[in-house]
Amino acid sequence: MGERRALTPPCDLTIPEPGSTTARDILSRAIGRLLGELRPLVRAHASLAPPSDVETFDRLLVALLRDHVGPLASVLRRPNVGALIRTLRRPSRDEDAELLSELIGLVGFELAVHGELPFELQLWKFPRRILSIAGRVAVDVPDDIESVVLTSGTMKTKRRGEVHELDLGALREGGTAAPGVRRPFTAIDGGTYLALEDNNPLALDEAHPDKSGNAVDLGQAHVSTWVEALRAAFELVAKYLPELRREMEVYLAQVIPVGTLSEKHLSASYREAIGTIYMTLHPQRMTMTEALIHEFQHNKLNALFELDDVLDNAYAPLYASPVRPDPRPLAGVLLAVHAFLPVARLYERMIAGGDPDAAGASFRGRFAQVVAINREGTRVLDDHAQPTAVGAALLDEMRHLDDHFRALIPC
Repeated sequence: MGERRALTPPCDLTIPEPGSTTARDILSRAIGRLLGELRPLVRAHASLAPPSDVETFDRLLVALLRDHVGPLASVLRRPNVGALIRTLRRPSRDEDAELLSELIGLVGFELAVHGELPFELQLWKFPRRILSIAGRVAVDVPDDIESVVLTSGTMKTKRRGEVHELDLGALREGGTAAPGVRRPFTAIDGGTYLALEDNNPLALDEAHPDKSGNAVDLGQAHVSTWVEALRAAFELVAKYLPELRREMEVYLAQVIPVGTLSEKHLSASYREAIGTIYMTLHPQRMTMTEALIHEFQHNKLNALFELDDVLDNAYAPLYASPVRPDPRPLAGVLLAVHAFLPVARLYERMIAGGDPDAAGASFRGRFAQVVAINREGTRVLDDHAQPTAVGAALLDEMRHLDDHFRALIPC
């Protein structure tokens, strides 16, 4: 992949300036990291898969990296693929054989859906389910198949001596109904979907004390209610933070529903699943919009963490958090402040723009609360953070923004 260029310290990764490409560039470099480590990672786990599968897949990667890297980069950008790769970085576990099988099959399937497989890919071990963002489908595969053959536009399964063919081009266009095929993706806005199935291996791992994982759950609401609420949140971001909305279009592939709550909102994202956010449904548009911005911001920092440590003391010791009841490492405090600064900018612009929702005292009270959260978190970072050069630039930007909001709402 060639020598990696040093990462330029970012100047507007918290709130983008007009025309900014900072977040896009960081995501591109994070995908570049995946491109460089995919072959070595698969080869390191080669004993977990049939040798012929590993050999054929490796030959595919060599061909794509040499002559046709763009389609492969597009596949690795999707969180349903990227989360598998990043999870396989961890020390070996019993479930890694299934993760490797899913990774090989899913990469092949996504390339086949787009007609980008340079040659036939025959696999003897295949996952029981393919969850494809490219095809916007979930495909169940019977346990007793003998093999799967993927070509550009087709998937053939051999079972009990019979070959069954699935037209992936027609599937992608919504024109194929077949046994075991479901459509769990509903368009929200732009290229972001509400996803009713999830393949993130870590989705049930939860660090928040008020939650027990992030299983898919519509709660008591219909899909249309979810989509309407999320569209309203995206539209509010587009109106008052258009540069941030353009970054969301680059990053966010899917929103996973994890229940309905009327008194509070719980959301989540994972460092491994860049492009996915988990949200509960709340009746208030501002609450949904805050959560959308908050989790999106985490995705940007998670992409940056792929490239740089940001803080030399990111994970120990623990400090009081401005937004969590439990003590947090400085990485958690950084994530919180980085997420709430653009929320403060949203409130500022809605007030300046005379938005009807911004007229009440409760709105300005929440604005002051957000500013206070950022002030407290910035103080913790200023007192204790040991940043890298990249982290120092990020903290400088955040400190400048905190100063701006403190001048608006002094205490």
